[in-house]
Amino acid sequence: MDWTEKYRPSSLDEIRGNDKARDALQEWADTWEDHREAVVLHGSPGIGKTSAAHALASDEGWATIELNASDSRTKDVIERVAGEAAKSGTLTAGEAGRRVVILDEADNLHGNVDRGGSAAITSLVKEASQPMILIANDFYEMSSGLRNACQEIEFRDVSKRSIVPVLRDLCRKEGVEYDDAALDQIAEMNSGDLRGAIKDLQAMAEGRDRIGADDVVTGERDKTEGVFDYLDTVIKEAGAEEALKASYDVDETPDDLINWIEDNMPKDYEGEELAVAYDFLANADRWLGRVRATQNYTFWRYAGDNMTAGVAAARREPKGGWTRYGPPSYWSKLGRSRGTRNKRDYVARRIAEAGGVSMSTARREILPHLSVMTHHCKNRELTVAMAAKYELEAKHVSFITGSGEDTNKVQSIVEDAERLREERAVENAGGAFDDAHAGGSEETTDSEEADAEDDGEPESAQASLDGSATDEPADAETDAPADSTDDEDDDQAGLTDFM
Repeated sequence: MDWTEKYRPSSLDEIRGNDKARDALQEWADTWEDHREAVVLHGSPGIGKTSAAHALASDEGWATIELNASDSRTKDVIERVAGEAAKSGTLTAGEAGRRVVILDEADNLHGNVDRGGSAAITSLVKEASQPMILIANDFYEMSSGLRNACQEIEFRDVSKRSIVPVLRDLCRKEGVEYDDAALDQIAEMNSGDLRGAIKDLQAMAEGRDRIGADDVVTGERDKTEGVFDYLDTVIKEAGAEEALKASYDVDETPDDLINWIEDNMPKDYEGEELAVAYDFLANADRWLGRVRATQNYTFWRYAGDNMTAGVAAARREPKGGWTRYGPPSYWSKLGRSRGTRNKRDYVARRIAEAGGVSMSTARREILPHLSVMTHHCKNRELTVAMAAKYELEAKHVSFITGSGEDTNKVQSIVEDAERLREERAVENAGGAFDDAHAGGSEETTDSEEADAEDDGEPESAQASLDGSATDEPADAETDAPADSTDDEDDDQAGLTDFM
């Protein structure tokens, strides 16, 4: 049996190496009725966060509901399982007392895998009538809304002097003799990871009655360096070669690491060293661009050289003290703009499908024309036709026109567009022998269009925006005589493009 499970602490008093965090967690539990907030336990893997959460529940007599990374954590699952437990406790077979929800790896709620999960958790921690404990390795990987809704308790790496007594106690319980030097070596090579030290001890004790110093496999455990520690290394401490080698142990892709360095470097660098460091980052960005363009990932090495060794070499004087590093602001900007980009891409996709053009052409060449022609929905009939052709919802019409999504104007346009689509569906629902009639209709339409031209309708009104568009709609408006009063004809400009 795994010793980390066999000897998992059953009480907070048995938690080792994080007395301050342990006491803070106990205080949170004791005062929960007063504040009713969730708590986030964060810190490196293997230092006792999950064990502390379960130990607290055992001390308090609280039933537990746990969701971890192996579970499907979609919005539906969270609301059904964790939501019920946190709000009413009905999933614990009617047990009396508090129910605590423990959500492990709360910093791993993002992307399509956890569809709506992050938002559901944020909503849940604000409404829960039962205690919730969230566990995270990286506090800043959680959304700001989720962080702000919770109390925070940091668990620090367990010191060597705290790990060794735990290893001694396990050896006594398992009847294994040991040399003190052997336990010291195990604690040293695990660098604060208590769980890793216990696993190494169990592996070395397998089939032995005694563990000597010679039995300990030398060499350091493959332990990933935290990005915050690495920022200290590359910006403040290391030379070029050391900074490059240290980057190999950071669990970040070059695309992400360059953002971390770029955003935090100005907090310590200034003047000439900042300018030189930015030159190296610019070179790194060029190499990353080549990777994206060619899919040749061997270029990553050149990007890494510049963003690590280059930035370290740019340092002109020693850097001391503590700096408050933070996640790249670029990420928060992406989060804020994600909704806008999704709307843009949906509209561009509809245009591309209808007009047989690329997404790029739709975004860069057609969307700007649509925006000008339907600005603030002033040309209402054209806006309705556009919404009907591309099957747009209120949020998409609002995005293109700049009018508020919830305004009566936009809502009525969407309703009229829906009716227009239904009418067209009925018109096009004829049988196989309706082609002749359709041809007659086309002749009539051609005749009507000729009459319209004779009546002075601008030729630019026929400009297509489905891929062959030019700037004619905008030019027609610009070139119109200043004293023109033919507003009715102007309102119809471009309308046939959506019919």
